[in-house]
Amino acid sequence: MKILFCGLGGIGQRHLRNLRQLLGDELEVHAYRVRGQRIKLRDNLTVDEGADLEREYQIRVHHDLAEALAEKPAAAFVCNPNSLHVPVALQCVRAGVPVFMEKPLASDLAGIDQLLSEVEARNLPFHVGYNFRFHPGLQRLKALLEEGFFGRLLSVRSEIGEYLPNWHRYEDYRQMYAARADQGGGVILSQIHEMDLVYWFFGLPRSIVTHGGQLSRLEIDVEDTASSLMRCDGADGSFPILLHQDYLQRPPVRSFKIVGDTGYAEIDLLINHLSIYDAEGELREQYDYRDFTRNDMFLAQARHFLDCLEGSAKPAVSLHDGLQSLRLALAALRSLKEGREVVLSEVNLHG
Repeated sequence: MKILFCGLGGIGQRHLRNLRQLLGDELEVHAYRVRGQRIKLRDNLTVDEGADLEREYQIRVHHDLAEALAEKPAAAFVCNPNSLHVPVALQCVRAGVPVFMEKPLASDLAGIDQLLSEVEARNLPFHVGYNFRFHPGLQRLKALLEEGFFGRLLSVRSEIGEYLPNWHRYEDYRQMYAARADQGGGVILSQIHEMDLVYWFFGLPRSIVTHGGQLSRLEIDVEDTASSLMRCDGADGSFPILLHQDYLQRPPVRSFKIVGDTGYAEIDLLINHLSIYDAEGELREQYDYRDFTRNDMFLAQARHFLDCLEGSAKPAVSLHDGLQSLRLALAALRSLKEGREVVLSEVNLHG
């Protein structure tokens, strides 16, 4: 199976490793490369010293995207900086090639209406890489919400904090996409997973107000801290969602809490532990996913995408879904810039 990679940094190489594991020698790797770095990364993002990425995976390198697409790959993995996602994906789709696009969809809404139109016209598989939707603990929370376990929703709290210079030890953090405004960086877009979870669990909030900015001594030109308060409408009335994101916390933290009048649940996504309590505060369920590794989510996602290519499944996170989490992130950025509450209807493809 021919797979084209557009971007082979940390996340691109993770997808490559997983496809090699799943497909073995059936995988034929092509790559559209601009920077052409040849360092090979391990699963823990350390450098495999002395290894040559292109030689290890027998990658056929193309410096022209049209030339790469002429090879008629079965799919393209778009893993370049998010500010460059849409033009590359649009060219892939117009060539009739299904797309796996890394999150976030983009850094703005430019060209997404064209991309939606082209994908719909060709009925191509298009999956956006929100791997946390494949976490068993988060899937359990989704099922509890659908069962009405929490009753009337009262509040939701989510927090993610991790020290940016520790993300990719193999490169200068100041040159990473996440640290650069010109590549669509900043904590709001780079840590957009939690916004996708908000959308997946509760739908798109009605409004958002965000405070924060570039508050630390990190040498970056994007926001490193953002605290967002969202107003979400539920079946029994509105409730608040509080999301905190930062590039600063050591040790890191990643948690998600849901409070209702008949139940409460909290998941720690770093130690993979989920606790669920009933209306009396008694522990009802407890899950310890200590044997579930971060890469297990990516493997499950890769299997799902291969099923989509075979026609036995539809993308779990469609282009439309990816657009909604992007709208939420862009609303947060607008609120941060303008110092006001932003209604989500203000952020759409046509204005």
